[in-house]
Amino acid sequence: MEGKLEMRKMEEWRRLCLVVMVVVMVVGKGEGQLSENFYSSSCPNVEGIVRQQVSTKFSQTFTTIPATLRLFFHDCFVEGCDGSVLIQSANGDAEKDSDDNLSLAGDGFDTVIKAKQAVEAACPGIVSCADILALAARDVVVLAGGPAFSVELGRRDGQISQASRVAGNLPEPSFDLDQLTSMFAKHGLSQLDMIALSGAHTLGFSHCNRFANRIYSFSSSSSVDPSLDPDYAQQLMAACPRDVDPTIAIDMDPITPRTFDNVYFQNLVAGKGLFTSDQVLFTDTASQPTVTDFANSPSDFNGAFVTAMRKLGRVGVKTGDQGEIRTDCTAFNS
Repeated sequence: MEGKLEMRKMEEWRRLCLVVMVVVMVVGKGEGQLSENFYSSSCPNVEGIVRQQVSTKFSQTFTTIPATLRLFFHDCFVEGCDGSVLIQSANGDAEKDSDDNLSLAGDGFDTVIKAKQAVEAACPGIVSCADILALAARDVVVLAGGPAFSVELGRRDGQISQASRVAGNLPEPSFDLDQLTSMFAKHGLSQLDMIALSGAHTLGFSHCNRFANRIYSFSSSSSVDPSLDPDYAQQLMAACPRDVDPTIAIDMDPITPRTFDNVYFQNLVAGKGLFTSDQVLFTDTASQPTVTDFANSPSDFNGAFVTAMRKLGRVGVKTGDQGEIRTDCTAFNS
């Protein structure tokens, strides 16, 4: 009897150990190893160094702000937040060479590269390019008047960067609410997170071909998307005639294009969302209450944006002995 009891206890103990191991493994993967003070002893001044470089770049061109923020988003949605979008390939087949990434402005890449060089001078071989991009994305939001927030650190740099792995992993301007929601859900981001992150379109610009169908060939019954404010549609036609130079770009927020604010959501309420994927956030009744709330309350939007950015920064991260710490952000370590 006692023997059976002992065996049962041992079996229960083994199961408990197994459960503890599984929990440790799950927590140990990814976000469990990110922390705000990751470099407190190994590179204590990293945030100040990055902030200084971002500020310097911003003083040279405003494009630094939307370009860096967009670069972070595109990095995280393909392979996770691992700096894979920064890799340059002599064969033109890296992530940045995919059709979806060709419109990423060079100023975003330059911001991270300059910041990395400055960090390397102070703390060689310590800080990943992925973390520098995450810090720079936060810094540009603040420079544009947006909310300050702490960034979790400890990402390592990925070792895969292929153009062929990008298609189908980034939201398209034509997406409806269900398509947007399901794409973000794949990365553990809620519909609320998605709407808040869409608010980054308060900054930046788009080339005409990304929304031309909304003003020239929307449907057989209406060449102009009826959800567009008519005056705004005329404004877009004037800026983007049918035979427009493909390099011409339009501000995504026609009211305050250089300020991080909630005017993007006010624009949606007024029928002035540039992409179908912007305007649908207001026209779809499932997301409309959130857009209305953000349009009326800057603090609600800022709070949701900070939460979403911190969650975005945990997507697919490499930690511990995964990946590497690149010396040069544009090249894998040899």
